[in-house]
Amino acid sequence: MDFPDYQFQTDTLRRLAARYGLRRYAIGESLCGRAIMAADAGSGSQRVLLVGGVHGNEYLTVLAALRFLEEYAQKPTGVQLTVVPCLNPDGTQIALCTDKNWKANARGVDLNHNFDADWQQVKAKEIALGITKPSATRYGGVCPVSEPETRALVRLCEATRFERVLALHSQGREIYWDFGADTPPCCLQMAEQMAAVSGYQTAAPEDIATGGGFKDWFIRRFSRCGFTVEMGWGKNPLPLTDFEAEYPRVRQLLAVFTGSSCMKKEE
Repeated sequence: MDFPDYQFQTDTLRRLAARYGLRRYAIGESLCGRAIMAADAGSGSQRVLLVGGVHGNEYLTVLAALRFLEEYAQKPTGVQLTVVPCLNPDGTQIALCTDKNWKANARGVDLNHNFDADWQQVKAKEIALGITKPSATRYGGVCPVSEPETRALVRLCEATRFERVLALHSQGREIYWDFGADTPPCCLQMAEQMAAVSGYQTAAPEDIATGGGFKDWFIRRFSRCGFTVEMGWGKNPLPLTDFEAEYPRVRQLLAVFTGSSCMKKEE
């Protein structure tokens, strides 16, 4: 099984871009100066976004994002797919090489608590749990969008206005799709379709994980569908040997994600 460190990510994207003529580009840099790379596959008026590697020790999601990018490049469905295989290259490197329980970025900020979506409420929950300083997980930073990785993804979405987005996490085989009144009604329908083909379950995240996340911000900002998919089953970090058995489930739900249309009409 491939070791999904930064060199592997860089080499794989370069190979895929050369083989399939993909547009490969950096959307920003991590705290430690690593490029946060993206690639576009397919064409069409609809644009959708797949993000992996938000949390350092959830590196199976990096492999899944890269695998699906290659498969989609071979047989696109008429939707333009943008893939950010690893939003958190520093945290992934830390988890792979030094601390298997590390989820945050290099500053000790959990990127999925750092988006501007009920951030103050999430911060209050963190404090209630005694999370008051940088740590391996669940510390949301000093203010929303304080981290270069978060800012890079926000800039990409503001510039591109994707119809829908999906962030891969692990673990639990669950699909989160809702963030209050801004959620388009068709998001549940798509989540149920993804669940039906994958065996995953639609669900609501635990209280501390509600708000501050990428899908939460995207839904709130654009009134369009955002999904968090919890890949795999077990305890993070899931072993690399789990990937081949789990990926077919992910492939099936991502085929639904890239093959359907779901957008709330803007006023």
